[in-house]
Amino acid sequence: MTQPMLHSDPGGGVASRIGWLTLFGIAFGFVEAAVVVYLRELYYPDGFTFPIVLFEMRIGVVELLRELATLLMLLAAAGLAARSAWGRFGAFALAFGVWDLTYYAALKAVLGWPESLATWDVLFLIPGIWAGPVWSAMGIAVPLVVCGGWILRADAAGHRPSPSWSDWTAAVVSLLLLLVSFLWNHGPVSRGEMPAWFPWPVWVAGVAVGLAAFHRLFRPLSGASITSSRTGEAA
Repeated sequence: MTQPMLHSDPGGGVASRIGWLTLFGIAFGFVEAAVVVYLRELYYPDGFTFPIVLFEMRIGVVELLRELATLLMLLAAAGLAARSAWGRFGAFALAFGVWDLTYYAALKAVLGWPESLATWDVLFLIPGIWAGPVWSAMGIAVPLVVCGGWILRADAAGHRPSPSWSDWTAAVVSLLLLLVSFLWNHGPVSRGEMPAWFPWPVWVAGVAVGLAAFHRLFRPLSGASITSSRTGEAA
């Protein structure tokens, strides 16, 4: 006999949750951009450029804590949006990607910056100074939005794959390659120098390995597999 589905889908369905997470990401992205507008008014009245202005210790600590709080807020939103680990991961990825894309869209609307996708920016400060062209950040944000939404859809259908050791290895390798590419210029930037070169081959390798692992885990998600997953949960 068919039983009710065992998993809960809070928020009125996956489409509703994706909508609320997108709205949160847009609003939070604008808040992030507003903070940067204020900082640039104080530290870069003539416009942001490299070499960067190094914050005094007190302001630097506050900025690090603000970035940590940003991650915690995104994690909290993801925790509220789903119950399973995969669902929360997908929710975090989606919200993070929307937040980052909105951040740059808002800065472009308010400041007319960045001038192009090749414009260099300081992307993050934990565990060091992440520096790279804007396209490198957006090239991560877009897949996060797409893959995050896909994972949420899969999770709602009961498709929650168990990663193998090779999948975990690929995830770690992808993360390390991306960290190397973004932290490549930490030394010169932290010394008040111009960034030299963005190691785009390392970045491309990191993205490719990550997407390959995602495809391996979630490739089975299709209309047939969704029906099969739901039937399995309902049995």
